[in-house]
Amino acid sequence: MVAVNKNKKEIEFLCTECGNTTPKWAGKCPFCGAWSSLKEHVVEKLDVAAGRGGRGLGGPVHQVVSLKDVATEDTKRLSTANTEFDRVLGGGFAPGSLVLIGGDPGIGKSTLVLTTLATMNAAGVKALYVSGEESACQVKLRSERLDVAGSDMLLLCETSLEKIIQQANEIKPQILVIDSIQTVYKGDLNGTPGSAAQLRECTLDLMVWAKNSGCITVLIGHVTKDGQIAGPRILEHMVDTVVYFEGDRNHQYRLLRTIKNRFGATDEIGVFEMTSHGLASVPNPSKVFLQEGVPPTPGSVVCCTLEGSRALLFETQALVNQSTFAVPQRVAAGIDAKRLTIILALLEKFGGITIGASDVFASIAGGMKVNDTSSDLALALAIASNHLGIPLSRQTIAIGELGLSGEIRSVSLLDQRLKEARRLGMTEAIVPAGGNIPADSKSSLKVTRVKTLGEAISWLMDKQ
Repeated sequence: MVAVNKNKKEIEFLCTECGNTTPKWAGKCPFCGAWSSLKEHVVEKLDVAAGRGGRGLGGPVHQVVSLKDVATEDTKRLSTANTEFDRVLGGGFAPGSLVLIGGDPGIGKSTLVLTTLATMNAAGVKALYVSGEESACQVKLRSERLDVAGSDMLLLCETSLEKIIQQANEIKPQILVIDSIQTVYKGDLNGTPGSAAQLRECTLDLMVWAKNSGCITVLIGHVTKDGQIAGPRILEHMVDTVVYFEGDRNHQYRLLRTIKNRFGATDEIGVFEMTSHGLASVPNPSKVFLQEGVPPTPGSVVCCTLEGSRALLFETQALVNQSTFAVPQRVAAGIDAKRLTIILALLEKFGGITIGASDVFASIAGGMKVNDTSSDLALALAIASNHLGIPLSRQTIAIGELGLSGEIRSVSLLDQRLKEARRLGMTEAIVPAGGNIPADSKSSLKVTRVKTLGEAISWLMDKQ
């Protein structure tokens, strides 16, 4: 008699961009269209009789309950004692939530979670820090540098998922941090740690464990060259909250941005300053991105964007220079390069600014990344200001979206943006003609309404 192997194995191809699988390899993913994203991995199909059945989330397996009978009295959030971190999370950690934190190497992910756990532990929260990349001695040395070496926080240096969950079941922590998820592996699954199959299965098991135990679980994730969390995008679908660290590690300021949050608003940001003792919250981030005490220079315009519930002022800078190349350069930092190309075309067509043969460099000061179209007018004025040599006062703010017909379109929550500008000492504002301006801003701000890009350029030339 031939023995039948119940652990049947078959080959699948997993897309590292969208997380879908296909039985055959192709150069292009049939689901999301990404090229060279299908990676081979082995799928183990276990017979249910062999011991693997359904996995329940926060309740008995295969049991149907009425929605009105679900208890919610234990859903009080757990504060991190860090105002900026709490803002990003939507008010603190939700019980049983699975949080994924990504960022470039050396940006401050481990520093943030280590200091946060030490602070929470000092407040009576039982915390377990699992290090898969550093030894206990290395973690101790880092904690001494951060002045948290005397914390009673629990430490485990382990990469086996089975042993991590076993220790967590015995200790029963309120919050568990795994640094990093790319080093964790399951012993009964083929593939090296960090592979697509290992990442997906380990994250799934941790998600189920977090929901059933009620323990807050935080995963630290590496990022690829493109800035995305390494591994299939399905990791982002499985977790409750995804936050990214942004900023240049050679500068002291960091941005923590929410990409996904099932327990709060998305697109919230927290601003931190990297000091010798770790990351410190920045309560007034607008002053970080606005340089004070510097005389007005051509090519610099202040704008305002909304990051979640926060209005944030920043400085848009542009440099226009005669090109020495056959094809002029267009370089954008913190700004969508395609949006820059559109604005340059609008300036040529409707603003009378001829810069087709010039190099144009545009950036957001302080390392910010802005996708808000309300910064279109500020960018156009910055380019025109530098090209014409007309400086704008640093107490002047420009807000507005540019349409392809050269019109200045209204933006959302203009009143909130102007209130923040008035609070930070702005004295003049150029805004769309159709925007709603609060009464208190009219008395303290000189507001100029413009309908077209041509009117905005004429307003700029009157400053000469």
